[in-house]
Amino acid sequence: MNQALVNHSFQHRQAAHCETGVASALLSHNGLPLSEPMAFGLAAGLSFAYLPIVKLSGMPLIAYRMPPRAILKGLQQRLGVKLHFQTFSDPAKGMAELDKQLDQGRLVGLQTSVFWLPYFPETMRFHFNAHNLLVYGRDGDDYLISDPVFEEGVRCDRQALQKARFAKGALAAKGMLYYPTQVPQQFDLATTARAAIRKNYRIMMNAPLPMIGVKGIRYLGKKIVQLSGDSKKSERYLPLYLSHIVRMQEEIGTGGAGFRFIYAAFLREVGQALANDRLKEAAAIMTEAGDDWRKFALLSSKMCKGRSPMDSKLLQATLNGCADQEAQAWRLLKQF
Repeated sequence: MNQALVNHSFQHRQAAHCETGVASALLSHNGLPLSEPMAFGLAAGLSFAYLPIVKLSGMPLIAYRMPPRAILKGLQQRLGVKLHFQTFSDPAKGMAELDKQLDQGRLVGLQTSVFWLPYFPETMRFHFNAHNLLVYGRDGDDYLISDPVFEEGVRCDRQALQKARFAKGALAAKGMLYYPTQVPQQFDLATTARAAIRKNYRIMMNAPLPMIGVKGIRYLGKKIVQLSGDSKKSERYLPLYLSHIVRMQEEIGTGGAGFRFIYAAFLREVGQALANDRLKEAAAIMTEAGDDWRKFALLSSKMCKGRSPMDSKLLQATLNGCADQEAQAWRLLKQF
C-alpha cells in the first residue's frame, strides 16, 4: 500500500441515499459537520413529480426528490459552499485528473453508472447514470471508494471505474468529478432552514402544474383509476404500471417513503436545535406520510401479484391519504 495515496483522516459512513450521503461526508470531512438529513433538508430536496413525457423503460418517470445534482447545487446556494465540477470528453484525461486530485490529498466526488460498478451485486445493478460516490485513495490500480450504499468502504479497479464514469445514456456523467474549494465552518441554522423550507413549500404546495407536489400525488391516484376503467389496458397494462410505480418508489435510490423519513429527520433535528415544537409536530406528520407511502407500495405489490383483488379506488384513497398528510405538514411548516 502506498500510504501517500490514502486519505487516512477520512471516515466512511453509510447513508440512506447516495447524493445526500456524499454531500454530508464531503462537507463534514472539510470542516462543516452536517448530517445526511440536514444536507437533504437544507438543499430543499423533497419533491413529487409525475412526468409522462419522460420515459423510463417505456413508463412515465415518477420522482420523489429533486433531480440529480440538486442536493449539491442547493447546498452551494444556501451554505456558501463552493464546489468545483469538471467533465471530460476524453476518458483518459478524466482518469488522469482524478489521480492528480487524489495525489494532492483531496477527497473527490464522482457521478457514475450503477450498472458498471463491480462491487454491486448483480441483482442491484441497473442502468442509472447518476449514482454518487467518493474516492479517498488509490492502491495500485484499485481505487478506494466510499459508496454511501455500503456499510464499509469498497474497492474498484481502474478499468471498471472508468467505464462507470463514462457510461452513455440518460443522465450521462461524462466523467464528472467534483470537490470543494471553499467550505464555511458555520452558518445561521434558523435563517438557512427557513429559506430551505420556504423553497420546498413552494415546490410541494404551489407548483403551477397539476403533476407536481401534493397535487401530483392526487393526480397519480386519478391516473390509476382512469387506467382501471379502460378494459383493454386494465388487465394487461395496470399491473405493469403499478409495479413500475412501486419500483420507482422503493427500489430506485432511497425511494418515495425513504425521502419522507429523511425529511422528517431533518425537521426533527432543526426543531430540537431551535426548540421549535411546530417543526417537531411537522416531523411526526411527515413520518406518518412515509408510513402511508409504504402502505401504498404493499397494497400495490399484492394486487400486482394477484394476492389481493385489483382495487384502484383503494389505491387512490391511500395516495390521497399520503397527500393529506404531506399537505398538513406543509401547512404547519408555512407558519415557521
